[in-house]
Amino acid sequence: MTRKYNFCAGPAALPEAVLERAQGELVDWQGRGLSVMEMSHRSAEFVAIAEQAEADLRELLDIGDDYAVLFLQGGASLQFAAAPLNLSTEDAVVDYLNTGQWSKKAIAEARRYCDVNVVASGEEGNFTAIPPFSSWKCSVNASYFHYTPNETIGGVEFSWIPQVDAPLVADMSSTLLSRSLEVDKFGLIYAGAQKNIGPAGLTVVIVRRELIGRARGITPTMLDYKVAAEAGSMYNTPPSYAWYLAGLVFDWLKRGGGLAAMEQVNRRKAGKLYGAIDASDFYSNPVELGDRSLMNVPFTLADSDLDKAFLQQAEEAGLLNLKGHRSVGGMRASIYNAVPEQAVDRLVEFMADFEQRHG
Repeated sequence: MTRKYNFCAGPAALPEAVLERAQGELVDWQGRGLSVMEMSHRSAEFVAIAEQAEADLRELLDIGDDYAVLFLQGGASLQFAAAPLNLSTEDAVVDYLNTGQWSKKAIAEARRYCDVNVVASGEEGNFTAIPPFSSWKCSVNASYFHYTPNETIGGVEFSWIPQVDAPLVADMSSTLLSRSLEVDKFGLIYAGAQKNIGPAGLTVVIVRRELIGRARGITPTMLDYKVAAEAGSMYNTPPSYAWYLAGLVFDWLKRGGGLAAMEQVNRRKAGKLYGAIDASDFYSNPVELGDRSLMNVPFTLADSDLDKAFLQQAEEAGLLNLKGHRSVGGMRASIYNAVPEQAVDRLVEFMADFEQRHG
């Protein structure tokens, strides 16, 4: 079997060591004679798996007891509705910052439930930069402030945490666990798993306990954070195998030195790729230097007619899923935690060779 380098934005690469461990435990988990996929989520075995996963995540992110950690279903897109339903009233104003396609989706969903004030938007600049803080028009009594720290499509990322008066809510689907994080700056963090956490189908929610119990009466039971927290994320059958795999990823991160070590690797990877792009007239990245993503690197070729050849030859070289999002075109390399540094080295080599042959 030959593993190739996967630069997909999501579902994304998983650590090879995690896949191999899961493979070894797939049919017979620790001599129990069944797979984790076949376990009752109420069994002592699975409860232990779930509790260890939560403990490891809390250790990695230094999450205090004043936060609930939930393992839910529905992806980040379901949290676009869950956040306003849990944290605001029908007549409330909520603040949202628009920095790209995922921000726009969150805003559109929130508008179904409350009055959304868009404090600033990067749309006029084609989402190539974060609007300067001085331009933000925040509400006086917003129930919360929502932003997307990393936009996977446009490759725009915050290198700082906004300081606002309202509880801070963040969609961290594509950046959580890529580096250390001051969780106590946030009221609510949510993240779809399929980037740095585990397989698609699982969503991690980290919510300050004092914000739990405020859900509107119309909130579906399955979206109520209080219900989920009181049931240990098991009000219904959870995505148990995805939860188990996420736990293996957390253990892999701990064994690798934790998030500080992971951040060093991620910064090296991004530095190599951006360096190759910036040193060339053949490739370009549209994002302002200080707002570039560590996780998602979009780039274009000087001649877009070569896009098809680039993608085909890249795949032949074992470099998969480099096609840019359909809304922006070009290329995109998603270099999440599980994408090894040698994958970026190989991509940079391929780009130089392709430029030499077609530039």
